[in-house]
Amino acid sequence: MHVSHVNTGTAQPLSIQGRRILSATGKQPVKGPVSVGRMGLSGDEQADPSVHGGLSKAVYAYPQEHLAFWQAQRREHGASLFDEPLPPGFMGENLSLHGLLETEVWVGDRLHFPHCVLRVTEPRQPCFKFTAVMGFAQAGKVMAQSGFCGLYLAVDQPGTLEAGDVFSLEPGSRGLGIAQAFAGKRWKHLR
Repeated sequence: MHVSHVNTGTAQPLSIQGRRILSATGKQPVKGPVSVGRMGLSGDEQADPSVHGGLSKAVYAYPQEHLAFWQAQRREHGASLFDEPLPPGFMGENLSLHGLLETEVWVGDRLHFPHCVLRVTEPRQPCFKFTAVMGFAQAGKVMAQSGFCGLYLAVDQPGTLEAGDVFSLEPGSRGLGIAQAFAGKRWKHLR
């Protein structure tokens, strides 16, 4: 298991149904080590800290294995005319991970990187900004059905992260899996 990319972004205006709304979903890869503090990565912002960010959602990680699925969904729903791979950070993730899926992770598990430790806290929930960025109205519903949500992480040991970092998974209490937590959410607003 390793970090493919470390991504950060600042809050920028996003046009959604004729309204301008701030979003920091557009993340870009960063070269070299990035400082990780209790509230997240250096140089990264969250536009709405009531739903993203804070101590329990300091870092958002997403499995790279799901990008081909989302690329195909965008093409199928007319959001992309070309078969271009989605770039790192497209899902709004801070960490593009390889080798760790939601079905293998539990709330409380710890990810040990060479220079920091992050703890799994909860799955991401689809929102209207995610749907706007994906470019098709059913994107939130597709995330809810697929379970390809990614994970929020708290920072247990600050330090640095860098693309290429290998990490290990330390099991927590194993009371609630990320896939089960995500499946247990009510998605009435996505129907």
